[in-house]
Amino acid sequence: MANEENLLRPEDLTPSERRENASKAGKASGEARRRRKNMRECMSLLLKTECFDADKWNDTSAMLGSLDEDITNQMVVVAALLDKAQTGDVAAIKEVRSIIGDDERLKIERERLELERQKMFPPAPEPRAYSGIPANMIAPSFSSVHFDIADSAHSEYVFPGGRGSTKSSFISLEIIDILETNPELHACVMRQVGDTLRTSVYAQIKWAISALGLDDEYSYTVSPLEITKIATGQKIYFRGADDYGKIKSIKVPFGYIGIAWFEELDQFKGAEDVRKIEQSLIRGGDKAYKFKSFNPPRSAQNWANKYVKIPRADRLVIESNYLSVPAKWLGKPFFDDAEFLKATNPTAYENEYLGAVNGSGGNVFDNVTIRAINDDEISAFDRIYHGVDWGWYPDPYAYTRMHYDAARHTLYIFDEFRANKMSNENTAAELKRRGVKDDDIITCDSAEMKSVGDYKSYGLFARGAKKGPGSVEYSMKWLQSLRGIVIDNVRCPKTAEEFLNYEYDRDKEGNVITGYPDRDNHSIDSVRYALESVWKRNGE
Repeated sequence: MANEENLLRPEDLTPSERRENASKAGKASGEARRRRKNMRECMSLLLKTECFDADKWNDTSAMLGSLDEDITNQMVVVAALLDKAQTGDVAAIKEVRSIIGDDERLKIERERLELERQKMFPPAPEPRAYSGIPANMIAPSFSSVHFDIADSAHSEYVFPGGRGSTKSSFISLEIIDILETNPELHACVMRQVGDTLRTSVYAQIKWAISALGLDDEYSYTVSPLEITKIATGQKIYFRGADDYGKIKSIKVPFGYIGIAWFEELDQFKGAEDVRKIEQSLIRGGDKAYKFKSFNPPRSAQNWANKYVKIPRADRLVIESNYLSVPAKWLGKPFFDDAEFLKATNPTAYENEYLGAVNGSGGNVFDNVTIRAINDDEISAFDRIYHGVDWGWYPDPYAYTRMHYDAARHTLYIFDEFRANKMSNENTAAELKRRGVKDDDIITCDSAEMKSVGDYKSYGLFARGAKKGPGSVEYSMKWLQSLRGIVIDNVRCPKTAEEFLNYEYDRDKEGNVITGYPDRDNHSIDSVRYALESVWKRNGE
């Protein structure tokens, strides 16, 4: 071109000049788009009239004249173009088609883009209505527990049970069921060792979600090990008690952690550690569901076996084994293995498959029952026994009150009092405050006859135990032979603890040593003294 050398290249312009040119170009482009848009709108309006003929033109002109000036001029042009198209003018017909075709092409393009968008970002499936755990997924041993949980009748559920009892499957289903019906709650699932979580409880919870048909409604991550309900953001955390800091540091996005599952409870360090974890987790709301499951160790002295013996009003303990589970759930090989162990090692079978606590744990008393003894029962007791074991410090003073049902060979212990560094006068006053009358016989340790004399001077009917050679062994064996020793752990916590924890000594090889250890047995001794008139025979 002749004037090509006079053209300015973009790189020759200053930044402000480039911005000004870009602005002018943008405005011009926008103006052109607006004109085309107005033209299409005009064309669309006029095409909606029946037709343009001589008789109609005056009416159309009158309509155009009623609009503002800019629109009127444009519409007059469009009307003239349509008028020429009616006469068969090929160029006018092509122009009309071009104007109308723009809208059609835009519509087609928009539809194509929308289809592409839907392919790339399909709409999330609508969550199905949750209908709860099907009855055929709950073993008979847990059917009543399911309704108990639904009614929030208890806050703690403890499940000791043998292999194949389905306790873990039941708990995992219940956790999902609770989350589905309580959108403000989160859950934390724990084992003692964190490295065991992924292949055990994490997999178990995934199974429960799938079994309930909710796979598409939860997302899963392994770092951190968590499961999230997509619609609500509810979390299921997985933690090991070997890293307490990770449990304590959990911060939920909303609501609170109201569900805790301690799997393999017996592997945790003890009741105190479990209680500390619960205190860190369960707070911030009115609802709480604590699940604890384990295969009972053989020894009765294991802390978890003792734990289930201590009743609490808000705790439900359910023992279970494979015999109540539908056979098809476990399969023939499972039953074959159980029968083989039953035939070859009955003791191991009873512990592993039936959940029986049958090991030689060295515990002295296997006949203890821990439960509440209510006021109505106590009022019906016709003979009450009182015993005292003297102590100062560190050994405590120990008083116990009991009733012996000779017909049923059952002992009921329902009151205790313990003290350190308390004078005989003050302990005597405490017994009177507890309702001990001046004609109630109190049998005391005869090693301190001066203390027995003090009690008599304070108006109590005290006497020293006769004891004698072999009296400890005889009285202990008599207590062991009873059909039951019932202890109210609320009224008598120390006495319950002593009877549950009292064990034989062992030698270096672990063999039980004959005899009864003289330690941690203050309440036990007071019970022996109190019942001396019952177990002692003349000449013994």
